[in-house]
Amino acid sequence: MSGTIQLLSDTLAKAKAENRAALIAYLPAGFPTVDGGIAAVKAVFDGGADIVEVGLPHSDPVLDGPVIQTADDIALRGGVRIADVMRTVREAFEATGKPVLVMTYWNPIDRYGVERFTEELAAAGGAGCILPDLPVQESGQWREHAEKHGLATVFVVAPSSKDERLATITAAGSGFVYAASLMGVTGTRESVGAEAADLVRRTRATAALPVCVGLGVSNAAQAKEVAAFADGVIVGSAFVKRMLDADSEAAGLAAVRELAGELAEGVRRVS
Repeated sequence: MSGTIQLLSDTLAKAKAENRAALIAYLPAGFPTVDGGIAAVKAVFDGGADIVEVGLPHSDPVLDGPVIQTADDIALRGGVRIADVMRTVREAFEATGKPVLVMTYWNPIDRYGVERFTEELAAAGGAGCILPDLPVQESGQWREHAEKHGLATVFVVAPSSKDERLATITAAGSGFVYAASLMGVTGTRESVGAEAADLVRRTRATAALPVCVGLGVSNAAQAKEVAAFADGVIVGSAFVKRMLDADSEAAGLAAVRELAGELAEGVRRVS
């Protein structure tokens, strides 16, 4: 089976045709359990997410703030494995028919084997990978296998990225570009900031790929703010926090479904 990069592209194009941004949710695999994590992904899709990023829990997640680190720790202590990440992708895709990506640091893929990882992700119906710490200049082997298996390669750009660097990244990437709205780690914030709009503008000037903004978006008002200038709004920590704060798994699922609904309304209220 080939990966679903085309489904990812079509989903982003459909949102644009509807004069709105796509809602992209992030949840780590294996949190609070493997089955619970799969149910959570289905719940956010049910609530209105267009795309989901499934996180591959890592013991040293350099981009992730304390909320996601806590969830990753729970998943790792629960014994989550790459096979569980693939199962999460497969079951979420089969249940919804919507694009599911994996967000992961490079080390687990390198240890697992690039060919094996891409082949299994494609077989699971995955749309691609977001690789925040893989340098573009060292990504040739990954991109070769990803392209062969129909998977997107999503790179992360930051406000500190110079225009020349942005052009290099967008030329190598596929699917969309992940624009980090600010310098620092993931987490909810009071304001997304003007840097994000400038980064989207500069990134769009280098390529035709959709530009989706993450880091700091946690509510409908912020989603609306970002949707006014970005092709997609990425929300992670706010979903994870809802799960962490819930007093039961059922309550957590209801909470993330509700948040997805609120955010889905936000990305549609584009003035």
